[in-house]
Amino acid sequence: MGRNHTIAGSAGLFALAAGLTCAPPASAQEATEASQDIVVTAQRENETQVIRKGGLGALGAKDAMEVPFAIKAYSETLILNQQPLTLGQVLENDPSVRTSLGFGNASEQFIIRGFPLFGEDIAIDGLYGVTPRQLVSPELYDQVQILNGASAFLFGAAPGGTALGGTVNLQPKRAKDVDTNRVTVNYQSDAHFGGAFDFGRRFGQDNAFGVRINGATRSGDIAIEDEFRSSTVLGLGFDWRSDRARASIDLAYQRVKVRHMRPMVQLLGVTVVPDAPDADSNYGQDWNYTTIRDIFGILKFEYDLTDEIMFYASAGARDTAERGNYQSFTVVNGATGAARVTGSTIPRNDNNEAGQVGIRGKFTTGPISHEFNLGGSHSRYVNRNAYGFSPAITTPNNNLYDPIDVPEPNFNGGLQGGDRDDPFPVNRTRLSSLFASDTLGAFDDKVLLTLGLRRQNIHVRTYRANAVTVPTPQPAGSLSVDYSESATTPVVGLVVRPTERVSLYANRIEGLAQGPTAGAGTLNVGEVFPPFKTVQYEIGGKVAMGRFNASLALFQTDRPQALNEVTPAGTVFTLNGQQRNKGVELSFDGEPVDGLRIIAGLSVTDAKQSRTTNGATDGNDAIGVPEYTANANVEWDLAFVPGVTLTGRVMQTGKQMVNLTNTLDLPEWTRFDIGARYVVAVADKPITFRFNVDNVANKRYWASSLGGYLVQGMPRTFKTSATIEF
Repeated sequence: MGRNHTIAGSAGLFALAAGLTCAPPASAQEATEASQDIVVTAQRENETQVIRKGGLGALGAKDAMEVPFAIKAYSETLILNQQPLTLGQVLENDPSVRTSLGFGNASEQFIIRGFPLFGEDIAIDGLYGVTPRQLVSPELYDQVQILNGASAFLFGAAPGGTALGGTVNLQPKRAKDVDTNRVTVNYQSDAHFGGAFDFGRRFGQDNAFGVRINGATRSGDIAIEDEFRSSTVLGLGFDWRSDRARASIDLAYQRVKVRHMRPMVQLLGVTVVPDAPDADSNYGQDWNYTTIRDIFGILKFEYDLTDEIMFYASAGARDTAERGNYQSFTVVNGATGAARVTGSTIPRNDNNEAGQVGIRGKFTTGPISHEFNLGGSHSRYVNRNAYGFSPAITTPNNNLYDPIDVPEPNFNGGLQGGDRDDPFPVNRTRLSSLFASDTLGAFDDKVLLTLGLRRQNIHVRTYRANAVTVPTPQPAGSLSVDYSESATTPVVGLVVRPTERVSLYANRIEGLAQGPTAGAGTLNVGEVFPPFKTVQYEIGGKVAMGRFNASLALFQTDRPQALNEVTPAGTVFTLNGQQRNKGVELSFDGEPVDGLRIIAGLSVTDAKQSRTTNGATDGNDAIGVPEYTANANVEWDLAFVPGVTLTGRVMQTGKQMVNLTNTLDLPEWTRFDIGARYVVAVADKPITFRFNVDNVANKRYWASSLGGYLVQGMPRTFKTSATIEF
């Protein structure tokens, strides 16, 4: 595979060199003044990569300096320049976020403040359940917004039960006042080619109507040996605005396919963590594939009832069809890499709808200003699936360091459930909430106090995948569990702004997730627990100096943990355990001197277990939470070579525990990325050539142990692209 990487790298370099050779000279001596202006303008438009504002659900879109939360956004400019395949490759720019794989299939999940965020719990324009569930292609979005911290009041409970340490919210692209005309072609090693287009127009009186259409397609083998990925996305956004009203509709289609994916690695009975194999090694199987098709959209309306009061409503829906043959890869000897492979097939269809409505406004009472929010939300999720697992394998049939192909297993030979030809509903979830808040301002709003409550009901009905005869006959598809519980999640937040450039803040906010059900072998088998809440305390400060922004946050989050308690009468399932994550986050972005841009930060997290079963692991580190994460992204516009920008990034991740007893751990790892951009004017149109190399040293490492399984980091990957704007 090393030779293929060399070929791929040479091809990428050749493509870049060809672009530079074919482009007309852009030196001061030969370029026209108009061409110079075009190059400078296009180069400067590449600068806005981090935006210190974002959507906060019930509170609406806010500047980070005005709210008691840690929020920022990564722009479409960063997405275009870094050429990411997935949402995770965008989020890895953030020092407080790391990316892992879901369990068994082609999906991403994220670690924010030491807690997982599943792909299905990503919001889009403030709504859960609408974003594609497993993999998100980032080309459709104007911003990727990140809220560090709990968000039950702001967004409500996430349908997948995560978003306890942070939330990601995607903003669709909309037409701008300046026309958008952009076409891009791209390539990634080893043989992954694609292209994209993006067009936007405003028209009518006062540019009242807008339309934005964009799409992208990619296909081919990536840098992991013989792993094939393809994606096709198409987005269409319409909007209309008048003096008092605003309306928009965003429609999108996404289809992704992953074949021969390198899987995550489970461990069974090992005494040492196996060394990571070669960076481009693939221990997946040819019959392993995932195909996911999503159709989704959002309708949004806002109306200014008065100059100070606005009514708003939005509704969204998603239809998903997911098919695939999945594999597990379980290492049973960490020293030799001996492993066994099993398989499953789990066809799935999702039908989701979500909506919210509310009133937001401002008024004053004497010297105190108020910004109030009153509203409600309701969402419905229907999951149809079935499953078939291969027979259990008791002896090794593979090896991590010398993987071999095994025949496609008999998916009818093991555990079975549902109708794989026509999956019926196995889960219906209803999330309903009412919320109210008031942000009180004093001293010309230099002091802001936010108080809020959200009352939420979680109603879940699950259905039998197979018929049962005990205690009474029940057919497949019949109701087995009807769970309906409610909880109230408050928020208290304080902002103090001694100057316009400095903001100090503190908050107490909660996360919310569906409570578990006691399982077999416990005295309280079948007991349904109410929704459990995490409690977060945070203090911090932000600085906005024009040329740069910086923020510092200290946080503590307590999360209840399920465990089996041994009593004289027997084993009882409880939620009496606890995981406490304490940490500090430092973030910086800006242009301290002309032409030098930096995105950097550090996050240190101490995640401890407490109140564990019989105190066996009290004080131990939680699984899959890095001791620290750090990033530094640097861009430098070469003043002596007009149009050229050099880029570099370093990512470092601290030690992670693999098991509860802390006898297995992953060492810290560091990754380096480099790149360059060149902007040139051709026929008075700017063309941007890009060349990036991720993991330039081709380092082999385990990137994550979240969930107790291992996910290997990506190998060296060459990326090239060319974009023309006209």
